Amino acid sequence: MTLPTLRVAIVGAGPAGIYAGNILRRQVSEYGGDVTIDLFESLPAPYGLIRYGVAPDHPRIKGIVNSLHEMLDSGDVRLIGNVEIGRDIEVDELRERYDAVIFATGALRDAPLEVPGIDLPGSYGSADFVAWYDGHPDVPREWPLTAESIAVIGNGNVALDVARVLAKHPADLLSTDIPANVYDGLVASPVTDVHVFGRRGPGHVKFTPIELRELGEIRDVDIVVYDEDFEAAAGDPHAEALHASNNQVKVMTRTLNSWRKPAGWTPTASRRLHLHFLHSPVAITGDGRVEAVRFERTRPVGDGSVVGTGEFVDYPVQAVYRAVGYASSPLPGVPFDELRAVIPNREGRVIDETGTPLPGVYATGWIKRGPVGLIGHTKGDALETITHLVSDAAAGILPVPVVDADADVLDLLEERGVPFTTWEGWLALDAHERGLGDAFEGETVRERVKVVSRDEQVEISRSGALIES
Repeated sequence: MTLPTLRVAIVGAGPAGIYAGNILRRQVSEYGGDVTIDLFESLPAPYGLIRYGVAPDHPRIKGIVNSLHEMLDSGDVRLIGNVEIGRDIEVDELRERYDAVIFATGALRDAPLEVPGIDLPGSYGSADFVAWYDGHPDVPREWPLTAESIAVIGNGNVALDVARVLAKHPADLLSTDIPANVYDGLVASPVTDVHVFGRRGPGHVKFTPIELRELGEIRDVDIVVYDEDFEAAAGDPHAEALHASNNQVKVMTRTLNSWRKPAGWTPTASRRLHLHFLHSPVAITGDGRVEAVRFERTRPVGDGSVVGTGEFVDYPVQAVYRAVGYASSPLPGVPFDELRAVIPNREGRVIDETGTPLPGVYATGWIKRGPVGLIGHTKGDALETITHLVSDAAAGILPVPVVDADADVLDLLEERGVPFTTWEGWLALDAHERGLGDAFEGETVRERVKVVSRDEQVEISRSGALIES
């Protein structure tokens, strides 16, 4: 296989985009070719979901940053941050400058939950809350933490993250990179009870075992489960089959059952985290703001699904967080499937409304296949997309850029006054945040304190990069 010299743009500097760049560089090198890769990111800093979508008290997952750092630090991929596609540069302009463009923009907004009252004040999407507690620069600095009792709707890891952050004592988050404004907001929270609700039974939760087990390790928070939920789910053949064939399900079932309490048990902690199963939300109620959530009790039918029982129950709460999944957003100038909330594609090759591949346009990650799977799954996803891109390059079907290779896209951004950031700038911001952690006064050791303001991130990044150069 013979490859031409390639110029490739990747849009999105999260795990999906970085993995794609690394695999592309490796594949092209294996065939003796040459490629230059520009990695565009709308935020001033890289790492996407790892920096702005993973709960701060998950250093194990955030450890993935170390491998992503190595990939970018090699110099084989050029990071161009703080650049919004469709505002600072158009998709067509990228296609004029690069043989191929790969979209890896992820899924950043909440999937809808269509129940009456979902828009009442006090009802929130988990994506916005996660962005707040992770210090995303484009969300408000303050969050209305005024509720004593809170409902979290969903049975996946994001629901557990949201519930855990809400229930956890803020002092126990100080060892993380939690921003100062988030810590102050959580300190002021009067929360006593956080309720997590799932439509299906305890044998069908979408948690991972480590996420679930961590709940039982939270200081001064009692985990409360309800015998009637387990009894209603008993005898479900689908759940029994899962338990027999899946070790993760066995571990989680054992963990959940260990939290069942004897008759007469009373909580002793100052806060409680309740796990409810077989509850389907039907309405959020309140006079001008959230006051309760109404659920219909469900029962399993044996094939993994549930049906309503006609029994309804109201839980008085003052806030509701929906954590029923994420959805991707369209990009200007790129086809988008509104129903599935993905860029339409065939194994990573982007297609138009007729199903015809768009030459030189690709997708990977959640924008390609929807928000399913763990972070590590993006590697295989990127491999599929990049394999097709390299094959298309070898076949000579990639469009030839009309803008000369000597016309650096950075010059265009400079002309437009775009304050883009670079890898050297990220290293400066990274060092600054670690310095804030070192300077923290208190008994807790802090690795870093995250800078939240976009303007401050850009200023530190750009001035630091200029100093280094």
